[in-house]
Amino acid sequence: METEHKNLLRQAVVPSVMLAAMWLVWGAEWLSGSDFSTLGIFPRKFSGLWGILISPFIHGDLGHISSNSIPILVLGIALFSFYHKIAGQVLFILWIGTGIGVWIIARPSYHIGASGVVYSLVFFIFFSGVFRRETRAIALALIVALLYGSSLWGIFPIQEGVSWESHLLGACTGIVTAFYFRKKGPEKKKYDWENEPDEDSDQDETEPWNYKSLFPPPEGFGYPEK
Repeated sequence: METEHKNLLRQAVVPSVMLAAMWLVWGAEWLSGSDFSTLGIFPRKFSGLWGILISPFIHGDLGHISSNSIPILVLGIALFSFYHKIAGQVLFILWIGTGIGVWIIARPSYHIGASGVVYSLVFFIFFSGVFRRETRAIALALIVALLYGSSLWGIFPIQEGVSWESHLLGACTGIVTAFYFRKKGPEKKKYDWENEPDEDSDQDETEPWNYKSLFPPPEGFGYPEK
């Protein structure tokens, strides 16, 4: 039990640091009365490239950061729990890939918030389960679909003032990344009974095949010794 708690704490480190950084930035913005939105991604402007790295930490208001906080924590822990060997690579690709896509394609406006990363995590986890066809990955994909299935509508331009491009490009980045890493991740669990020898078999699987037991020599004769 103690080991499980330690593993959970270790898997929660990166998502927790991300969440803390988001709230620290928002708190600094609120206390200083500043507007950090100009540090976000501004498509096709070189000055907007910095936003690829820092825009997920910048949020417009309390409602904006609150809506992204729980998904970042929950999905981040899920990523580092089930895909711990590749979680760092995956998160980096999702983060940077989504930001680059926004910088290339999105409307000429400042794009801020962690929702692009959230969408990329949702779609990566779901489609990774679909592509890999592994029981635990599929179960995790179904949980994600139940919890965040309604977020699908966010990829369409139906709400003014929302960067639906970040959502759409995050979703696309998540799907492509899931396909790229389809052969990596949680391995299929092998149960003990799968390794047990067949009780109906008289042949000991640990011993090599013995042709003498199948074809005994006639009485008075014997096989030459090696």
